[in-house]
Amino acid sequence: MKPRSEISRRRFIESVAAAGAAAVSAGCATTQGPRAQAAPAPASQQKTTPQAPDGPVLKAGLIGCGGRGRGAAGNFLDAGPSLQIVALADLFPDRVAEARQMLNEKRGQQIQESRCFTGFDAYQELIDSGVDLVLHATPPHFRPMHIAAVVDARKHLFMEKPVAVDVPGAKAVMQTGERAAALGLNVMTGTQLRRDLARIEVWKRVRDGAIGDIRALRAIRNQGALWYRVPQPGWSDMEYMVRDWVNWAWLSGDIIVEQHIHHLDAMLWVLGKTPVKATGMGAHARRRTGDQYDFFSVDYEYDNGVHMHSTIRQLNGCANERQEVIVGSKGSASLDGLIYDAAGKRTWKYEGPTNDPLVQEHVDWVTAIRTGKPVNTVKETALATLMAIMGRDSAYTGKAIAWDDLLASTARLGPTEYALGPVALKPVAPVPGVDQGPPLTTTT
Repeated sequence: MKPRSEISRRRFIESVAAAGAAAVSAGCATTQGPRAQAAPAPASQQKTTPQAPDGPVLKAGLIGCGGRGRGAAGNFLDAGPSLQIVALADLFPDRVAEARQMLNEKRGQQIQESRCFTGFDAYQELIDSGVDLVLHATPPHFRPMHIAAVVDARKHLFMEKPVAVDVPGAKAVMQTGERAAALGLNVMTGTQLRRDLARIEVWKRVRDGAIGDIRALRAIRNQGALWYRVPQPGWSDMEYMVRDWVNWAWLSGDIIVEQHIHHLDAMLWVLGKTPVKATGMGAHARRRTGDQYDFFSVDYEYDNGVHMHSTIRQLNGCANERQEVIVGSKGSASLDGLIYDAAGKRTWKYEGPTNDPLVQEHVDWVTAIRTGKPVNTVKETALATLMAIMGRDSAYTGKAIAWDDLLASTARLGPTEYALGPVALKPVAPVPGVDQGPPLTTTT
């Protein structure tokens, strides 16, 4: 295995286009008949129910039993027949208990208490419990360490995005993904927008030249604030931070990495390459807890002079907007399913069937396992993660960051030891730039 420092930009991007094409093929090939509705839509617009082929029972374990973990478990169970959740792992017993109750009572599972694991070593206990495959949905900080153990145990893996919160973690995950591929393991990542039928059709048309040469991109997600937790009696620093993880950069990567990765990944999918430079800004404005920013605005520049305007904001009481737009020499396209000519007149609208991409990614994963046609989306999601980190670090420092300089970073976020006790991290958000001058003084 090569040292991490030898992972070059070329090595990262060499298979992006092929990975995108594979995702399109998988997304289209595994959808079946329309779902029953009270008032059926026209045949061309009916929602499809994806199903993976039947086969021997696949027994899955879930690592990370919060809201997204429970959602991923449900998506997995909806993906086809003969699928079971048989083991659970989380740092906190109450999370495991909530997930077990939901899955047993509402989803017909039979998860035994003896297969419920808690604590920082719970992930390893679950891996060793006899599961066939693993669903991973912990806070992103823990992903590089956990998924390396999953692959070492030769288990198929579904892991949520992002793959890491810093460059060393992303590089480690890339190497783990390569090892998984060499072992014939199937690894699916939770960048489900690539598996939405409308977006797939737009992707095909843009790649076929429907809007001409790509000249600019917009990736915008402005919305209200997310949830937060306040400290409770008896909670240590570590327990509080992990329970409030979505507000701490060392646990989530900040909002541009944890959430905006979806839209950066969509643009990576369309363009087929990573940017060469990022110049960003942002700030911590009203966030109640943690050390993250409430908004980012980043200009990404590509090697051919194309620029992407990328923004994300999580603030209440502001204008909300979501865009994934590709501007070309002959028109523009929205990944939601619209194409316009150069004069702004709509020339095409997607009116085909729709699917649930959150289920589709599990359908494609299970299909790969059962058909022996491997899927491994680690590289593409590692690239998108690195793009997000690039924008974040530019905003944090106020400096432009080149891709090759990003890859050279050795900065690691978070503690190196894990225990439910004190954590030497304070809720102080980064402030870019330098002071204008000495502190102001008043005279009387």
